[in-house]
Amino acid sequence: MFAATHYAALAVFVVGCWGFGRALLARIGVPARRDVWLEAAMAAAAGLGIFVCVFQAIAIAGLFTRGAVIGVVAAGVLAAGVQAPAWLRELRSREREAAWTFVEKLALLVLALTALPALVEPLAPPAAFDELMYHLPMAREVAQSGRLGVHEWLRYPWFPYNYNLIHAGGLLVGDDVLPHLLSGLAGWLSVGMVYRLGVQHASRVTGLIAAAIWLGIGDYESALIDISVALFVLAACTVLWWWGESDDPVRGPRWLALAAFFLGIAAGSKYQALTVLPLVALFVVRRERRLKVWALALVCFLIPCIYWYARNAVLTGDPFNPIGARVFGFTNWNLADYKNQFDDVQAHAAWPNGFLWGVLFAPLGLLWKRSPAVRAAAVFSVYSLGVWALTSRYPRYLAASVPLIALVSVVGWQALLGGLAGWLRRTLPRWNARGTLDRAGRCLGVLLVVIGVGGSFYMTRRSVAAIATTPAERTAFLEAQVPGYAVMNYLREHATGRVYQIALSEATYYGPAPVWGDAIGPWRYSDFIVLPPAEFARKLYSLGFEAIAVGAGSAPLLEAQPGFLDHFALMYEKAGAKAYRILPTKE
Repeated sequence: MFAATHYAALAVFVVGCWGFGRALLARIGVPARRDVWLEAAMAAAAGLGIFVCVFQAIAIAGLFTRGAVIGVVAAGVLAAGVQAPAWLRELRSREREAAWTFVEKLALLVLALTALPALVEPLAPPAAFDELMYHLPMAREVAQSGRLGVHEWLRYPWFPYNYNLIHAGGLLVGDDVLPHLLSGLAGWLSVGMVYRLGVQHASRVTGLIAAAIWLGIGDYESALIDISVALFVLAACTVLWWWGESDDPVRGPRWLALAAFFLGIAAGSKYQALTVLPLVALFVVRRERRLKVWALALVCFLIPCIYWYARNAVLTGDPFNPIGARVFGFTNWNLADYKNQFDDVQAHAAWPNGFLWGVLFAPLGLLWKRSPAVRAAAVFSVYSLGVWALTSRYPRYLAASVPLIALVSVVGWQALLGGLAGWLRRTLPRWNARGTLDRAGRCLGVLLVVIGVGGSFYMTRRSVAAIATTPAERTAFLEAQVPGYAVMNYLREHATGRVYQIALSEATYYGPAPVWGDAIGPWRYSDFIVLPPAEFARKLYSLGFEAIAVGAGSAPLLEAQPGFLDHFALMYEKAGAKAYRILPTKE
């Protein structure tokens, strides 16, 4: 019942997204190459973007309430009901697809095995570092206050938070598991789009394996926004290709405007989405140079994201705060914070997922010669990988481009394996004549799928064990997975004054709101804990703090300082983490 109720709530929202999105696409027109399922996924993505804009508008107005969220969703569902009969007629009238081959069925099974744990993972309570440090706290502040604000006690108060508004809506109408499903929704839509794009421009096998790769790489157990940014970037690229295939002088600019809208949603969710704009602009300007068309596209791009950048520019002077600080000046961060942040990114640098290395072999296949769409996707992939390698090499920062990279990679792997198979047939002609090589290939495919069955069921069972349907199960899970959860939860329930945390940023969401203290920013640890205990307590007390929460690794170090326990009295401890009351200190 727990899973059923959550997925039922998600289904209602999906219907609302599709209703708004199909109404928008109906005004633009239909692509030259029809695909009823791809268009349905694109409609849902467009509707999701519309929800972002509506939620942003009502939050700016201070009207972001449960009733408002339910009302907007209800309007989307009503729009879906009006358009459903026409869509069902399109569905029934579509061309019948060819029968599935043995290899295609194996590829479908691979996708299904990958999907199984991805459908269960979102049902666990929030436990990922970044979602607890700022994604969910930001969404909760919007949900509780009913308005957008700048919450300087968070590590990234000036980030663009478009998709977090969807999470805030989920918190208003449900619990904190619903944001996981809303994040997963973006991933599942993009997986479906990758599959249909693969079918259109390559083959079923290409689409199925590429979808499985992207599904396996995506993060479905948290409320991070990387896969949502990937959805909107992929949707923008898809619309741009529809525009490239269209000769209609009226609908063409509309396709460009829609692509710009998708990119605006992405740029209003994560700064890294801005990196695709130069390539997109180059692609468009080769064909379209009319100023009025570019002006329309610019307006559609700015509508979803201008609030965040204009707010930052007006209030801090840095529209890209904090990453533009070297150019526009520092505000809540200083130079040391800026350096520490980029050092941390570099410390987590890594190579791309191994499945994505097939990009290198894409030019070897026939599809490279036959499909302009594959070549365009390959250019996008190489550009994205190049920018990523030069700027961060942080795996999550590549996520926005991974769906198309996965598609091109599968084309490359197919070219490589096809070449290897051809070499074996030429080298072993007798085996080839007897069909031995084909049978060996099938047996190898079946063996790999059998291995995949075991891995899929292991991961699914582990994900099922993380689902908490009762308060006791939830507490046990969080105490095991979130360092300092018990201490932060205790202070949330008992503290009456301000709380400063040390080395417990990953438990921010479960602590009192707000809770101050971080490695960087205006409440950085280096401005407090380096002080002698008496001065440390005096400074905190003068700022109105009542208590401190300290992580298990830091508590012994603080207590080892002479006189620490003369100024901080232990309130609560569990699993090594501790909460102390700040004792009044005479000047």
